[in-house]
Amino acid sequence: MPMLDAAPERAGESAEQSQDTRSPVTGEPCVLLKLGELVLKGKNREVFERRLQNNIRAAVKGLGIKIQVWQREGVIVVRTESGELADVDAVARRMTDVMGIVWVHRAWRVAKDPEAAVQASLDLVAQHPALLRKGAFAIRARRRDKRFSMTSSELNILVGTKVQERYDLPVNLKRPDITVFIEVDQREVFVFTDGMPGAGGLPVGMSGRALVLMSGGIDSPVAAYRMMRRGLRVDFLHFSGMPFTGPESIYKAYALVRELDKYQGGSRLFVVPFGKAQQQIKSSGADRLQIVAQRRLMLKTAEVVAHNLGGAALITGDSLGQVSSQTLQNITALDDAVELPIMRPLIGMDKIEIMAEARGIHTLAISELPDEDCCTVLTPRRAETRAKIDDLRQIEKRLDAGEMAEQLATTLQEHRPSYGDSGA
Repeated sequence: MPMLDAAPERAGESAEQSQDTRSPVTGEPCVLLKLGELVLKGKNREVFERRLQNNIRAAVKGLGIKIQVWQREGVIVVRTESGELADVDAVARRMTDVMGIVWVHRAWRVAKDPEAAVQASLDLVAQHPALLRKGAFAIRARRRDKRFSMTSSELNILVGTKVQERYDLPVNLKRPDITVFIEVDQREVFVFTDGMPGAGGLPVGMSGRALVLMSGGIDSPVAAYRMMRRGLRVDFLHFSGMPFTGPESIYKAYALVRELDKYQGGSRLFVVPFGKAQQQIKSSGADRLQIVAQRRLMLKTAEVVAHNLGGAALITGDSLGQVSSQTLQNITALDDAVELPIMRPLIGMDKIEIMAEARGIHTLAISELPDEDCCTVLTPRRAETRAKIDDLRQIEKRLDAGEMAEQLATTLQEHRPSYGDSGA
């Protein structure tokens, strides 16, 4: 079998030959990452790919595994320096949380030779659980390098014939129990069977920075996730009811940000004690306008914080009509409070849809923990559903809301919840 060429060296990467892993599959184990909409980015594509490569390296740092990252046409190859299967598995699992990747495959890198592809395919079929029950199989070959000596169809026939001769399995191209994928690249061939879906979207950091108003509820973590998936790097701002409530809502916010940190790394949570400000709003005679008035003050405070952090937008978990404060008229009144754009990625979703997504990103169980947040204290029995902007501005004039927001922004407590940490 011909020797496997090393991939061309890139900046910051080694061009050392792969190690012999003595694995049951002929070849070198690696992780093959399939990209989504990045491949449609035209002249800006290299910028997106470089950002994604940096995010991949950052995501793996916490694993303590040294890797090499190679960019290919529409795919990224990640090699571990150890070549150990356990390290490759750990890296593959971690890659499922990196935005910008749509499929993660633990693949085998073999020489660019038909016989090498055949041998790796036979080895993979031998390991597949469906072999024991004589499941049907299919071979899916693809050539990214059209100069390869065999066409995709010819490679399918060659490998398929060898699998049938060795294992006496039936072929089923529509519903196979075992599918072997063979991808011919510029310098090698990748062979793999199953894959894991990735997070998709755009690499975090490509779309700028924004600030999430993070409650302890179900909605705002989902909103944060959705905007990270669109390439935003986000910071988090939580308003606690202290000194009139305990620290439980802060613990929840911390736990939620720690869970979301796996999608971007380096997350920052800022906490503002908001209880006394709520008390002032209540004393101002806001009555039924109190909830909308305090939300406007939160947005004004968030705008100050965002400017200080370099954020260009605010993100909330508002969903139209979900609660009384989220009517169209009230949302319009909230937009009037600040100049920064307010992004509401959940605006057209219902609660069941939001809960399903929260369950998928593992924040739902945390959000459902009991606590007493700032929205549950000092609130009127009935909230205004058709707030008038002029009435709210009069309340803010009496309170000097702009000065209050500036003052609240100076009371921030900063936390750094890191994915994998055990606590605050």
